[in-house]
Amino acid sequence: MSQTIFILEDDQDISRLVQHTLEAAGFSVRAFITPAATLADAERRAPDLFLLDIMVPGGDGLDVCRRIRRNPALAGIPVIFLTARTSESERVLGLELGADDYMIKPFSPRELVARVKAVLRRFERPTAPSSVSFGNVLVDSGAMQLLVNAQPVATTATEFRLLEYLVRHPGRVFSRDQLLDSVWGDARFVTPRSVDVYVRRIREKIEADPEDPQFLKTVRGAGYRFELPREA
Repeated sequence: MSQTIFILEDDQDISRLVQHTLEAAGFSVRAFITPAATLADAERRAPDLFLLDIMVPGGDGLDVCRRIRRNPALAGIPVIFLTARTSESERVLGLELGADDYMIKPFSPRELVARVKAVLRRFERPTAPSSVSFGNVLVDSGAMQLLVNAQPVATTATEFRLLEYLVRHPGRVFSRDQLLDSVWGDARFVTPRSVDVYVRRIREKIEADPEDPQFLKTVRGAGYRFELPREA
């Protein structure tokens, strides 16, 4: 079955272009012009990915993303923002809310398809399921699930991939650029500062004290290192 993408976009010309482009690439697409309709339909049948314009009538895409991440049934679904806003502060805000990518209008249809496929690939489950546990944390690659104190903790696809990558290379120091290459690949919206945002979000989910992390350490001037406790 084709993967389903929900578009929140009030500009009808852009919405039709995006829908035609993605359908031609083999996706099933549903287009919406209001946040309420988008979320209501998603709760009935969740899509595989959201494409959200930031400025729409009756709300904004940032609030929709916030509500998606707070909804246990939708929290793990990838989100890409489509927006004319270009400032770094806007991109960082989108990341902090849990976006997986950020595309600036105008964009080429070919790039749109490539970015959608790249984000969806991050959410693919490995062919050989495995898990890693440390302290009170379990990273289950097969289920794409993070458990803390035996309770599921919602993550975005990108958060999970970054955590999983670090966990599988304990003791190694990775620069921000190395993490960008390994986890994000050719995604153009991300910057070294983006990595810092994601590390902070991960720490809030796995560390007892995110300000004094036990597992995910900062190596000043170099990057980040994941440390397994001795008993692991």
